[in-house]
Amino acid sequence: MNTKDQILKGKLPNHLAIIMDGNGRWAKNQGLLRVIGHENGTKAVREVVEASAEIGIKHLTLYAFSTENWNRPKIEVQTLMKLLVKSLKKEIKTLQDNNIKLLAIGNLNDLPKKAKEELLDVIEKTKTNNRMTLTLALSYGSREELINVVKELSNKVKNNIISTESIDESIINKHLYTQNLPDVDLLIRTSGEQRISNFLLWQIAYAELYFTNILWPDFKKQDLYDALINYQSRERRFGKTSEQLS
Repeated sequence: MNTKDQILKGKLPNHLAIIMDGNGRWAKNQGLLRVIGHENGTKAVREVVEASAEIGIKHLTLYAFSTENWNRPKIEVQTLMKLLVKSLKKEIKTLQDNNIKLLAIGNLNDLPKKAKEELLDVIEKTKTNNRMTLTLALSYGSREELINVVKELSNKVKNNIISTESIDESIINKHLYTQNLPDVDLLIRTSGEQRISNFLLWQIAYAELYFTNILWPDFKKQDLYDALINYQSRERRFGKTSEQLS
């Protein structure tokens, strides 16, 4: 069994991102309403956030609600937004006790007024914490993010603020929602699905991908350890050969 001590001996991902998938199927498998799956999913969030901070991961980003999720049944969306508010109020103590800063990326203006206010309040209260940065992707879609970047840069070129020739990776990075975050090193997706689902497409260009059949509410600290050990066993070449790295 992989342990925390094994992980600490290896190189940790600086930025870990997780697609938390399988809440609905977890509930369905047990004959429960989908909302019960989402509620149990918040327990997994707490465990993974605390474990990540404890191990020493500096940046953790969770895919909490996509732009496509707005197309789900209205009652489910309303319940998810209420659960978001409830969770933020409940977990502020966990964030403060663990010295964790909260950020959010996505089209936050689409969030209900109550959810947005609670989110911004927790972000403000945790802004000086520096042990780990927890980023929630809410009403987030990577294609929408990239379209916004193209529009912003087009306007700046049009108004002679920047030149076309000056546009490079660093310029694009500065216009992304994640401008204050490093590129993702490891992306985990639960529930057995093996796709990216419009999540951080630019930021995961060189990320290691890890897929597990475990449904999100069942994802525990030990499962995180397993993913990190697997990550540490991989050779990250970034286009180079093994001989060049050695």
